[in-house]
Amino acid sequence: MLTRRQVLLLSLLGGAALGFQVKAAEPGEATDLIRRIADQVLAVLKARRVELEQNPALIDSLVETLVLPHFDFERITQGAVGPAWRQASPDQQRRLVEGFKRVLIRTYAHALLNYSGQEIRYLPERPGQRPGMTMVAIEVRESGAAPILIEYRMHSANGRWQVYDVIIDHASLVGNYRSSFADEIRQNGIDGLIARLESMVRQGGA
Repeated sequence: MLTRRQVLLLSLLGGAALGFQVKAAEPGEATDLIRRIADQVLAVLKARRVELEQNPALIDSLVETLVLPHFDFERITQGAVGPAWRQASPDQQRRLVEGFKRVLIRTYAHALLNYSGQEIRYLPERPGQRPGMTMVAIEVRESGAAPILIEYRMHSANGRWQVYDVIIDHASLVGNYRSSFADEIRQNGIDGLIARLESMVRQGGA
């Protein structure tokens, strides 16, 4: 049985449907995008399963090629860093985005190998708080466990949908990191957070 943390990791691959059994979805461009990413990742995973298990580092490339273009990592990082983002220099901001991106790639790519067959129910797509925003919501159902609600907050950037936050059972990815990032910045400044992210990447993720 997948833990809630593993479901979170897998969902962040843009794949809320990675290998899962999927029930009928409501139509919507953002929902269709999530489906396409899932189908692409699953197809590669099935075709190269043995190779990926023997060399898990190859999954980083898979995630970076198929998934990353659909996540707004600058906005995700800015939200996780909070008000201190405005105090960072352009170079520090770039290093924060790159470091946080690499942490998520390492963490979630590793979790990709651990999925099993769960049932996914897509819920109707809902408009976001402002024009150009939307919410794709799903329920992950597994025998013997309560359903887990996953919500993808997405916005239209340069004519395409991108994920800027993921909510798992009402807990925000961005919000979960904001507290620990704020503590690190208070103690060691922006450069301390950059160093911490780089250390996390070397250790294999969050």
